[in-house]
Amino acid sequence: MKQKISTRAIIKQNGKVLLVRRVEGRESLRGLFELPGGGIEFGEAPELAIRRQLLDTLGVKSEVVQLHDVISELDAENARLQHIAVIYNVAIAQTGIELGPGHDRYVWQTMSDIQPDTITSMTAVVLGVTEFGGTIEVKSHTSGKLDDKNATTKRAILYSDGGSRGNPGPSAAGFIIMNERDEVVYEGGKYLGITSNNQAEYQAVQLALEKALELGIREVEFRLDSLLVVNQMNGLYKVKNADLWPIHSAIANLVHKFDRVHFVHVRREFNRLADGMVNKTLDAEMNR
Repeated sequence: MKQKISTRAIIKQNGKVLLVRRVEGRESLRGLFELPGGGIEFGEAPELAIRRQLLDTLGVKSEVVQLHDVISELDAENARLQHIAVIYNVAIAQTGIELGPGHDRYVWQTMSDIQPDTITSMTAVVLGVTEFGGTIEVKSHTSGKLDDKNATTKRAILYSDGGSRGNPGPSAAGFIIMNERDEVVYEGGKYLGITSNNQAEYQAVQLALEKALELGIREVEFRLDSLLVVNQMNGLYKVKNADLWPIHSAIANLVHKFDRVHFVHVRREFNRLADGMVNKTLDAEMNR
């Protein structure tokens, strides 16, 4: 699979975020607004790239550049192409903006005013304004808990977590599948035996994707608090631990069966439900 790496900047002032409208590139993207940024040149560090791009595309200098997240998505028109975006929070030195040739308009908008159909899919994921829809029929599963009345989506948000008491030690994986209304439609947990933390984290990802595929979900935003796993799945870090190679390969094969999968890093406090499934599963096993 080919990968295309770019950077994007979240620039906020007075509660509003800066968006620019594309006039170049693929026809499906022209006329849509996006976060400013662009492609990374060969051998260029991402932070240097975003500073260069903001100067080239907006005519502004960056005062503060802080890593926000790294996300990826499969190309909507080419399933063998993966887009990886390194996202930065950026403070700019001046408010005067002079657009480069790739964009014809810029706007400052509050999050509530942004319409999903006016922005690129990557921008929607970064800003958390992606709309979810569609319906599927979902059946119960013995290793988890399914809420049938909420199981009505072909797009979903997945949370997963894995933990080891001892590292290596008794381990468990947990995951949560949520619908477009942020309601839990499925929760699952599995005792893994003696493994490491990283192995448990990876097995949680695999379990969550397998279940999502079984439920007929086609598009996934995957949120987990392991930055190592996120960056390895996004192709930014190599998997050096040989014990992780087989499961990493298995997950990559699963990803190709979906229309789109985004791996997004979140802070631990935003992953409490999956973490709770891990501890619940471990406690149940330890108390046998």
